[in-house]
Amino acid sequence: MNKIVKGDQVVVIAGKDKGKRGQVIRVLGGKVIVSGVNAVKRHQKPNPMRGVEGGIIVKEMPLDISNVAILNPETNKADRVGIKLIETEGKIKRVRFFKSNGSIIGA
Repeated sequence: MNKIVKGDQVVVIAGKDKGKRGQVIRVLGGKVIVSGVNAVKRHQKPNPMRGVEGGIIVKEMPLDISNVAILNPETNKADRVGIKLIETEGKIKRVRFFKSNGSIIGA
């Protein structure tokens, strides 16, 4: 289980966009793409077969997963994440929790 997954609200803790917040769009191994963060301009060739127009586009580039921290909605600050096992209805389930206050993420 990854500590940061798609849909999480995160804060950038290092780099040129330090302090910006956004939602994780995609997780690519050790990198994440966050909406509105690490945006760059790219020149794109038109591709009529795919229906893609040419020109200068703005797109988000991947950030290293170590440069983002999950946002704790209770404290409204960046927080560390831990993973623990919880038994519910006779089944053992892995859950993520905030290290600062111990509350379970997504519960």
